[in-house]
Amino acid sequence: MLNPQVLQLLWQATLETLYMVACSSALGALFGLPVGVLLVVTAPGHILPNRVIHRITGVVVNIGRSVPFVILMIAIIPFTRMIAGTSIGTTAAIVPLTVSAIPYVARLVESALSEVDFGVIEAAESMGATPLQIIWKVLLPESLPSLVLGFTITTVSLVSYSAMAGAIGGGGLGDLAIRYGYQRFRSDIMIQTVVVLVVLVQLVQMAGNALARRLDHRHPS
Repeated sequence: MLNPQVLQLLWQATLETLYMVACSSALGALFGLPVGVLLVVTAPGHILPNRVIHRITGVVVNIGRSVPFVILMIAIIPFTRMIAGTSIGTTAAIVPLTVSAIPYVARLVESALSEVDFGVIEAAESMGATPLQIIWKVLLPESLPSLVLGFTITTVSLVSYSAMAGAIGGGGLGDLAIRYGYQRFRSDIMIQTVVVLVVLVQLVQMAGNALARRLDHRHPS
């Protein structure tokens, strides 16, 4: 039987984690999607080939993906303060979570869009479609199931990153595990926190897989 006080702490920490993950996932998708599209369409032989933009974007994305999240959180504390007004707390943690998600989303979007049959793109071009029309009416709709799976993977990663944010007072389940489970030697709270995180990851993955199957017209469920 769970202690009511522990249950309240777990519930509050879970809500904080959901808040961080939901906001950072949405913002990561909002900014990462156009970056991923830019990586694809500016590639040699694509609809808007531009070697310089393609290389610069690729380098920036690679740099963003190569920085470990814990180091990123500390390195951008001034930027976090500028955006959120503070570097501590649940809202502040959304800033580094979003920054870490953008390059990750961009590469997943690039991978998803690259799977689209180029013959479909050529057919759209032959009918007079503009690059913007090809992006909105061909590339994105054709790759939608893969995009959903990519966003699901990003969200799952952000759940674990949000737990790491607890190391610098970011709130959520990670903060609960550190303050109560580790610092107060409460192994029961540590275990319960891990269980909640595992359940959250499973639910996100199941929902993402189900949505991707529904959107995949090639393999109707």
